[in-house]
Amino acid sequence: MKQITSFTINHDHLKRGMYISRVDGDVVTYDIRMKLPNNPEGDYLEENALHTFEHLFATYVRNTPFSDDIVYVGPMGCRTGFYFLTRDTISGADAICLVQETLQFVLDFSGEIPGGKRWECGNYLAHDLDGAKAVAQEFQPVMADWSPAQLQYPQDVLNGTASV
Repeated sequence: MKQITSFTINHDHLKRGMYISRVDGDVVTYDIRMKLPNNPEGDYLEENALHTFEHLFATYVRNTPFSDDIVYVGPMGCRTGFYFLTRDTISGADAICLVQETLQFVLDFSGEIPGGKRWECGNYLAHDLDGAKAVAQEFQPVMADWSPAQLQYPQDVLNGTASV
């Protein structure tokens, strides 16, 4: 079988940040890496915090002027971050800005989790707003000065088979 692109990245060298994982036609997949992969401390996104962060991330970006160009927001199964898919009509700089704004939105958020009612969510009891805020607080300094030039994976992360 063909190896998927995200499995060709050397996760042992991947640092926290935001990267273009791949481009398929007019869809850009961003790798929002919030935790170090394979870290010896076992420090991964806690499931309930990750779930709440996902609801807030998706809600925020789909309520911006870019809403029609947001394709998908979803967590990585390895619990190290999120995939953020946009149309290529959103520049890298604007995508970075959306992530930065999302982090602040999560930090400032209070009240009922969007999509958090039983009839809206398949696991409505699995939410942790304080945990989501902790995730945003920890990742915010990483993204504070992120630039479009940093969206490309560093060379030591590419193992020669990735296509972006």
